[in-house]
Amino acid sequence: MFKKTLSNLSGLFSISDEQAMWRVQMDADAQAFALLMERWHDRIHGLCARMLGNVHTAEDVAQEVFARVFEKRKDYDSDRRFSTWLWRIAVNRCYDELRRLQRRQEFSIEHNEEEHALVPDELIETGSPDQHAVARDEADIIRHALAQLPEIYRAVVVLRHYHGLKLREIAEVLDVPEGTVNSRMAEALSQLTVLLEPRFPNFKPLRAAPEKRTREPLLI
Repeated sequence: MFKKTLSNLSGLFSISDEQAMWRVQMDADAQAFALLMERWHDRIHGLCARMLGNVHTAEDVAQEVFARVFEKRKDYDSDRRFSTWLWRIAVNRCYDELRRLQRRQEFSIEHNEEEHALVPDELIETGSPDQHAVARDEADIIRHALAQLPEIYRAVVVLRHYHGLKLREIAEVLDVPEGTVNSRMAEALSQLTVLLEPRFPNFKPLRAAPEKRTREPLLI
């Protein structure tokens, strides 16, 4: 019995996101849903934090995103990638939250001493305290600049430069033509350049990352 249980768990962890979501859709499978949450929570929370500028609000919204996934499980198209559907739900939920906050004039950028998401991993692991301090200051400046972008521009920057989605994938998530994503990206980077150039010595204008790149080093 114990071996059978272990075998079942091993099989569950080896399935794809789409297979896990199919189990959630067909059987409301709690284990499959927990697996999806474990795989995707950090990425969805990171998206929400960068879109909303507040890690605590982001956690609440991320939880609401997964609740909506379960609630809308029958709407999932099993012929399409789960990731596209999940990103779309998350971005739309961030849009809703931004509009709510703007109506109540509560939107603010929160500085969090434990927020490492915008600091390069190699610096966290090997950097000196002074390097950490400089990186945090730079990350804070970039976070503030990102928050000043209109939400439609902020979304393409976050999806492309922080989560590594290709322009075609972003177009699918946002349900817009790829040309629209290209134009939004160009405008977003132009606005970020204007905001960041005065703050950084020897600053070079931001350019859209080539498709083969998955991470933009200029955005810490």
